[in-house]
Amino acid sequence: MAATPRPRTRRRDTPPPRTGDNEVEVLRGFLDYLRTSVAAKVEGAPDPAARTAQVPSGTNLVGLLHHLTFVERATLLGDRVTDWPSTFHAAPEDGVAEVVARYREAVEEANAVLDGCADLGAPLPRAQPDKPSPSVRWALTHLIEETGRHAGHADILRELIDGSTGR
Repeated sequence: MAATPRPRTRRRDTPPPRTGDNEVEVLRGFLDYLRTSVAAKVEGAPDPAARTAQVPSGTNLVGLLHHLTFVERATLLGDRVTDWPSTFHAAPEDGVAEVVARYREAVEEANAVLDGCADLGAPLPRAQPDKPSPSVRWALTHLIEETGRHAGHADILRELIDGSTGR
């Protein structure tokens, strides 16, 4: 018996940003592009499917965005994370809207820190005196890599849930 195909929802695919002429504008432009893309993948996804594992590893949309919230906060705001695997699991009472709102709040706070960092080679102003801060350049590059990786996961998971594609 053949599986019934899911209806496809195609979004217009947004091309990569055409950012400014300097390194800061390019890095921040791509990071914000990826942040917006991954939040859009989760936003509007139906509960409980958005928190249901779609692959054997247990990965789900809500968990991915919950994890990325911790990544933003640890990388740019200096929050300590002692159990990274647990960051992939949102609380059972957290719905899609709550997780998206927390992610956007973390991004807003992180951007406020970045707004005060003009020198990419300077260390981030983090409040962890026992741990050296990475450079702003390293932090931006890491966030682009981490967010891009999980945005790709979110693309696949969202298509498995309801056929939605595009950014």
